[in-house]
Amino acid sequence: METNYVLLSFVIVPLLGFLLSLIFSSKNEFSLSRIAIYTTFFQFIIVVGFILYWITLGTPYINIKETVLFKNNEYEFYIDFFFDKITAVYLFTGSFVTLLITRYSRYYMHLEDGYKRFFNTILFFYLGYNWTVISGNFETLFIGWEILGISSFLLIAFYRERYLPVRNAVKVFSIYRIGDIGLLAAMWASHHLWHENITFLKLSNYHLVHEHLMAHSDIGLFIGLSILTAAVAKSAQFPYSSWLPRAMEGPTPSSAIFYGSLSVHFGVFILLRTFPFWEQQFMVRIIIGLTGLITAFISFFITRVQFTIKTQIAYASITQIGLMFIEVALGWHTIALIHFAGNAFLRTYQLLVSPSVVSYLIRDQFYHFVPVSKTVNNGIKNKFRNTIYTLSLKEWYMDYFMSNVFFKSLKGVGKYLDFLTPKNLLFYFIPLYTIGVYFYLNESSLPYFLKEYLPEFIALSGLLMVLKAFSERNFPRLAWLLVLFNHYCVALAVSFNEKFELQETLLYLSGVSVSGLIGFLVIHAIRKKEPQQSDLNMYYGYVQKYPKQALVVLLCSLGLMGFPITPSFIGEDLIFSHIQERQYFLGLFAALSFIIGGIAIIRIYARLFLGPYCKPTSSNPLKSS
Repeated sequence: METNYVLLSFVIVPLLGFLLSLIFSSKNEFSLSRIAIYTTFFQFIIVVGFILYWITLGTPYINIKETVLFKNNEYEFYIDFFFDKITAVYLFTGSFVTLLITRYSRYYMHLEDGYKRFFNTILFFYLGYNWTVISGNFETLFIGWEILGISSFLLIAFYRERYLPVRNAVKVFSIYRIGDIGLLAAMWASHHLWHENITFLKLSNYHLVHEHLMAHSDIGLFIGLSILTAAVAKSAQFPYSSWLPRAMEGPTPSSAIFYGSLSVHFGVFILLRTFPFWEQQFMVRIIIGLTGLITAFISFFITRVQFTIKTQIAYASITQIGLMFIEVALGWHTIALIHFAGNAFLRTYQLLVSPSVVSYLIRDQFYHFVPVSKTVNNGIKNKFRNTIYTLSLKEWYMDYFMSNVFFKSLKGVGKYLDFLTPKNLLFYFIPLYTIGVYFYLNESSLPYFLKEYLPEFIALSGLLMVLKAFSERNFPRLAWLLVLFNHYCVALAVSFNEKFELQETLLYLSGVSVSGLIGFLVIHAIRKKEPQQSDLNMYYGYVQKYPKQALVVLLCSLGLMGFPITPSFIGEDLIFSHIQERQYFLGLFAALSFIIGGIAIIRIYARLFLGPYCKPTSSNPLKSS
């Protein structure tokens, strides 16, 4: 029982610190910083004390089923906590680094306009970090995973009056959502492989895992690759490496805690946590090792040509994480954990002293710079070196691929639906949805062919809606409604599976419906007040003029994305638990709808409320950094 309370305190202490930090005024810097420092210090003492106690017990596995949030005959959603050596290393490193960052930030962030907002977000991130680290199953881990994603967005866009930080925050959040596809797919396939919410403790049972994989090797490979997708996106591995230096637009302390030391290593964490599952899958281990090797090779050369210190540190960290992927694939867990802790401490130190180092180097260069003499050499060796140099300057076109190939292709699909406008959206949606509901109520009389493919068609219709929302530039209200209607399409599509009950549909739709309606009304009110400046072609920075409305829309955005503040988060997991094993397209369409819809929603929020504030009486602000 004592152990139960201690594990629970790892999330209760940061939660209390976060809630306390919301109470104090933004002008009371002393109290805000003290709350953060005392919270992280107290947490550090608890972590160190418990780890020492755990070592005296012989380092056993500790698994605690904390709370059942939803249960029926076929499904159980519960919070599960797990503690082992991976948890111990990540908890200790995270608590120590966060304590240093909060202490450093007390003076570094002095007199910043967002002083309170910064410490609010840091404590919120720390809550998500601890929650993820002690998670005992995929469902619990996904809660912390989502908290990490939204806190990353908020910290990158900390200087929200500037164009570039906000733009890069949306870009980084988009990559994070790609990682979410992998995690959702792994959760869906795990439900069908185990017929339960499998815990990480059970994954340590070699005979159980081996027995299931022998009978379902294809599903095992799918889960392994899905986990790798989540890990690669979260840890900025190839081909997603370009997002990490762009995430350095936030304050230096947030760059240190997020992208130098802690958050960027969660790809390594999820691979370590799920290693017992895929260790017998030789193909998965080869792919993980090759991913790390390619990333380390490319990032090493990119690091050598960067002209900003933050970008150099970012790519140096990516290189080391690539090596950690290789270590995990080889089964060298202890080395990987030591490597993680060492890299986290080193990058934290480098980022925190980087302003002083830059100042020193500029001064030293001013007095002692001597140009290096170069000779022309057209040999093969020199041509190869110049090719590597040019590719490294271009970051091996990774950012180009993501922006101009992947996301631009999604926008291209959405533009085929430009006939949808706010005036005729209901004219198209209501009749089609009514026909779908009619087929659902008369399912027994449907021909087999229609019954077989109708759920996929409805889910595809919802996916097309979010693609239209993702590409929409003129009507934010239209984009918002399209994402909301997509949730109704997904719920209807899954309802054709006989075990999906009406109460589960209502649980899922309850959160997104309330959030969607309130958010739409607020955006509509702003449209009435600002009729000339309410499209999505630029950033308007309305958070300066409408701060309360901005907060409401942010919360509604989280609810509409299925963030764990509404019942829709549980309903989202229910949706995937009822998608049948053979319904690959239905699962794919549903996952893509959730992910792209989340990107579209956060893009609406960012463009309306963040960025340079555009006053009606002045010219448009420049898109400067």
